[in-house]
Amino acid sequence: MLDRRHFLSSAATGVAASLAFRSKLFAQLQKVPPLPDRSLLDKNEDAFWAEMRKQFIIPDDEIYLNNGTVGSSPVPVLRAIFDGYNTTEKMDQQDPEDYPIWGYAAWNEFRDPLAAFVGCKRDEIALLRNATEANSYIANGIDMQAGDEVLMTDQEHPGGEHPWDLKAKRYGIVIKKVTLPRPVKDAAQVLNLFNDAITPRTRVLFFSHITTFSGVVLPAKELAALARSKGILSAVDGAHVPGMMRLNISDIGCDLYSASPHKWLMATKGTGFLYVRDEVIDRVWCTIATEGWDDTKIRAERFQRIGSSNVPALWGLRASIKLANDIGMDRIERRHRQSADYILGEMKKRGAESWTSPDPALRCAIVSVNCPPVPRMDLENWMWKTHKIRIRGGDPNKLRLSTPYYLQKKDIDRFLDKFDEYKKRAGLA
Repeated sequence: MLDRRHFLSSAATGVAASLAFRSKLFAQLQKVPPLPDRSLLDKNEDAFWAEMRKQFIIPDDEIYLNNGTVGSSPVPVLRAIFDGYNTTEKMDQQDPEDYPIWGYAAWNEFRDPLAAFVGCKRDEIALLRNATEANSYIANGIDMQAGDEVLMTDQEHPGGEHPWDLKAKRYGIVIKKVTLPRPVKDAAQVLNLFNDAITPRTRVLFFSHITTFSGVVLPAKELAALARSKGILSAVDGAHVPGMMRLNISDIGCDLYSASPHKWLMATKGTGFLYVRDEVIDRVWCTIATEGWDDTKIRAERFQRIGSSNVPALWGLRASIKLANDIGMDRIERRHRQSADYILGEMKKRGAESWTSPDPALRCAIVSVNCPPVPRMDLENWMWKTHKIRIRGGDPNKLRLSTPYYLQKKDIDRFLDKFDEYKKRAGLA
């Protein structure tokens, strides 16, 4: 019988090892075919994405339209996580002071590929658990006085907004919001709203690169430039961006950036990152303190020193980056946009009010539509419990539809057919 080490090695190459482990998940992983050759993208793009669908253990009869909340990790990521556990749990590291749960490591083997993927320097990035944790570091770490203002949009995620609410309640800072149109017409509209709302007390511009509410892609580079021109820090919640569209944080020019790769990069749950521009690293306090918390020589690494950590999760993050690079982010982004444009167009034909920007540059893989009088929660329950179609939205009538790259046109059409069926059954057609 194969031992665990040999099993995981063979599973990584697709060799059957059902005699070693009989858990359902291991059995699924060993049956998954190899990744499709990237050359298939040029020969038959639809066939390539259909083959990529087989890398996800989402059941064949399920349609998943909610990457905006969390993505399903594909098989290469799951295998990497298991390999990580297999390696670290032996406790046989060569250095007697090296422990696999170590929370005081540089983790450069994980930070290097991530920094290259998102366009920044290794020393500007810290590996955390999600964007919420990173946003809390940002809000808690920036010195502000009572009466100082942070300016944000009215479409921020609770994990981005509430760290500032806590700071306001504790220290008396002021939160101001710009109301984004539904939909946002163009980038100039956003820039004018922010510019008009800035006051002499504004210290931070905080905004989502892609909002969780409507999926609008805000002009992050232009907003960061606006902030810098007025001596204001810019902090960007980029939870939706890595894996959805190409990202170059250095080109954006913001001071801080947070993200949750478990959404569109489909990385391990519990992996996130915080970017801090090198010029402002010394201005941000650590809010979790252990060895190295005040050592500015280690730059952003001090923000990831949180004690014992789930290192195998980082193996999965690294694998998700490799997979995205192997496919090509340009191809992935184009696929996201094509699928989202299709579902948006079809929903508009059905009378839905689009809250997704009409400007193609300001939308990607999240479509937000308002569908009165369709009751969102009743539709959501019916879709899932009756037809295994998973969607999300907001009361009373908003739907948020996510289009991950492996989604097939037939899957979108099935959702549309069931949407039509629901309206007829409910007497809303």
